[in-house]
Amino acid sequence: MRAVVVRSFGGPETLEIIDVPVPQAGPGRVRIRVEAAGVNPVDLATRAGALVQFGLMTAREVQGIGWDVAGVVEETGPGVDAFAPGDRVIGISDRLDVSLAGYAEQIVLDADAVAPAPSSATPAEAATIPLNGLTAAQALDLADLREGQTLLVTGAAGGVGGYAVELAAARGLRVVAVAGPQDEELVRKLGAEFFVPRGAEPAEAVRALVPGGVDGAIDAAVLGLPTLAAVRGGGSFVAVIGGAAPLPLRGIRVVNVWVRADGTRLAELSRLVEEGRLTPRVAATLPLAEAAAAHERLAAGGLRGRLVLQP
Repeated sequence: MRAVVVRSFGGPETLEIIDVPVPQAGPGRVRIRVEAAGVNPVDLATRAGALVQFGLMTAREVQGIGWDVAGVVEETGPGVDAFAPGDRVIGISDRLDVSLAGYAEQIVLDADAVAPAPSSATPAEAATIPLNGLTAAQALDLADLREGQTLLVTGAAGGVGGYAVELAAARGLRVVAVAGPQDEELVRKLGAEFFVPRGAEPAEAVRALVPGGVDGAIDAAVLGLPTLAAVRGGGSFVAVIGGAAPLPLRGIRVVNVWVRADGTRLAELSRLVEEGRLTPRVAATLPLAEAAAAHERLAAGGLRGRLVLQP
């Protein structure tokens, strides 16, 4: 089978397509024929070697890349009863130190990292759910807000931010969205009650809408202290990038979300998509062989939705 790997860290040109043996599904594992693989900012950091520099992974001779997959089960290992060959699924490859990951024609994942795919979504749409959807859901858990409280989401038109807005609104939270001026209609459609255009002074703009500050924030745009300043004393702040959490000023509870595979939660997200209550967004699809071009397009910015590779 073909897979995209990184052999030497650097620019998009370091992505290499290789032929490797088809992996086998061992105990508790599932082999998936990949129909779509999401391209995320963390992939750019992996390829560039940033995660090695920050101590999040060790350098390998051959480094797998890609977190999100959607496809069809080909083989199940002993002890796997929840899935059978032919099932359409989504899954997440959340281990960094692997020689093969989501950018591949086939992948083997732990069964508890896999969930049924929403039948209402295309494979490309389904492939945008795992990493961004789980990050948003787990960030909301960490924010620990009650119905009726206020949540600030920066980067609200992005992959994580968009899902966070929808999931928060579904929980009965009052969402303040920060995004580009052109995205106001989108984020309000996703469920935001208040809107602050990117580029404004976040704290002052937010506090003008929510006197005293919001109860919590999910900082998907990695603004740091300006976002923290919009949170009331004693509130909560969730950073989505490792090392990007500011100091817990004014008694604010500051945490990082470190996304983890969770098949049960992933199945819940899939059902929400099925019911039309969670919105996958695909910017464009490219062949697996054009992974480098996908990285260049993502790095250039300006996308709405995720790029998706299709073997």
